[in-house]
Parts: sequence; structure tokens; C-alpha cells
Amino acid sequence: MKLSITNKSQIKTDIAGYCFVSLVVIGVVVFTFIPAIQSLVYSFFNYDGFLKMEFAGFDNFLYMFQQDYEIGKVFANTFIYAAITVPLGLLLGYALALLANSKVPGISVFRVLFYLPVIIPAVAAGVLWKDIFSPAYGIFNQIIGVFGLHSMFFESAKSALPTLILTTVWSTGGSMVVWLASFKNIPQGLYEAARLDGASRFKQLLFITIPMSTPMIFYNLVTGIIGSLQCFNTFIIASGSGGTGPDNSLYFIAVKIYNEAFTRIGMMGYACALGWVLFIVTFALTMFVFKTGGWVQYAEDM
Repeated sequence: MKLSITNKSQIKTDIAGYCFVSLVVIGVVVFTFIPAIQSLVYSFFNYDGFLKMEFAGFDNFLYMFQQDYEIGKVFANTFIYAAITVPLGLLLGYALALLANSKVPGISVFRVLFYLPVIIPAVAAGVLWKDIFSPAYGIFNQIIGVFGLHSMFFESAKSALPTLILTTVWSTGGSMVVWLASFKNIPQGLYEAARLDGASRFKQLLFITIPMSTPMIFYNLVTGIIGSLQCFNTFIIASGSGGTGPDNSLYFIAVKIYNEAFTRIGMMGYACALGWVLFIVTFALTMFVFKTGGWVQYAEDM
């Protein structure tokens, strides 16, 4: 049976689509799926990253929770960092988006300024903040020195983590763009009806803007949790001292995985085990957020 011209055209379109999709599929399989399976296999071996492999069973996981004295501090630092930066980033990003969404002259300039920190590479931002907060020559210490104050910032175990949190919150402009897109999708008729009913701007925010943007709040919450638990570049640049900071105050799980894999001989298998524990923790927290997502209101539900 001969194919019609329409069918031939559809087949060509399908083939072109499959070719484009296949590139993504191949990339995911080669650079994500296969390495993930390999790391799972390596986590059950004593592996040096090159040739030597000895089956160890669950020894790497047992060592993690029974003998690694750093693991408690590492997870505590990571969870504290995530527990503070995620909600703080959501609030500040939302506030910036509300400000950037206002109709005032020159607001486009402020939108660019708010977003500017996002386009700065993480490594460059880490070096920048490390110089700004340097106890010896940092400009921040020079400013507060006028008032007779001085701080060690990244060089002190007490102030290192709060300083790092401050530098992280500085780049909340990325979420601002997502919030702005969410605001633009809210039907303007809702605001017009609210104004006719005499609703103030605060009530419009409370009963229209926030409920209609809860799907984006949920999205930013999930991605924020995942990103904060796996953040690496800023940590290792800001902390120094092998990525641990003073008294391990800036030692996070992603940095520990790196140190175990690439700075200690024969610990690649243990690093892979750490990576899978991080994956399980991240997956569990993400599933918890999904299970408790009843507060999210979608447009079709309203």
C-alpha cells in the first residue's frame, strides 16, 4: 500500500523529532544514568578510582555511621544551611518580585540590577565575597571599622556559617524572575473584581496573588531544597582550609564527597556511598514536600 503525501510528511516529521529527542536521551544515559549506576556499584567496593577494587559489602555505609567522626558535623552544617537559606531565599525572592512587578518609572533598571548577581559565576562570586569579608583587607571590615567594630567572618567558626548564608541570599534574583512569570499568569480580571469589591492592595496580595502563585512557591521550594543540599562551588571557595572552614564550620556534604573522592587515596568507594546517602536524603525530603503539598492551589481548583 502506497503512503499518501500527508503520511510521508508526518513520518519525516516524526523521524526529525526522534532524532532531536535521541540526543537528549543519549546525553542523559551517558552522562547521568550510567555514572549513577557505576557509583552505586562502587559504593559496595573499596575502590581507589583507578584499578584496585575489593568487594566491601556494606562496609562503606557502616563506616559512615560508626567510625567517621566528621559525618555528624557535615550533615548538621548542611541541614542548618538549607533550613535557613531556603525559606529566606523564598521570602526575599518573593518580595523582590513584588517590587519588580510594580508599575513605576525605571523599574526595568531595578529588575536588571536584582538579576545581575545570578549571572556572575559561582566561583567568581565566592572569590569576590571572600575578598570583601577578608579580615586583613576586606572592604566590609574597613566600613564597620569606622564604628570601632571588627569581625573575622569566614576566618571564625562562629561567624563563618552566617557569613556564607548572607552571601548565598545575595543571589536570590534568579527566583525573582520565576516569581515575575508567575505573577504575569494571574488573570487580571481577579484584581479588577477585587477592586470593585473594595479590596485593599494587601487583601489582593493575601487572597489573590499568594494563592495563585502557590504552584511556583512549591516549585521554588523543591528546587531550593535540592540545590542547597548539593551546593558546592561557593562552599569550597569561601571556606578554604581544604573546603572545611575553621573548626569544620563550613564543611558540607558535597565538599566531603569531593574530599573523600579526590584528596584521599582509596576512598572513591566511600565517596560514592556518601553520594548515595545524600541522594536518599534529598529524595526523602522532596517526597515529604510533595506529600504535604495540599496547600498548593492550582487555577483549575479555584
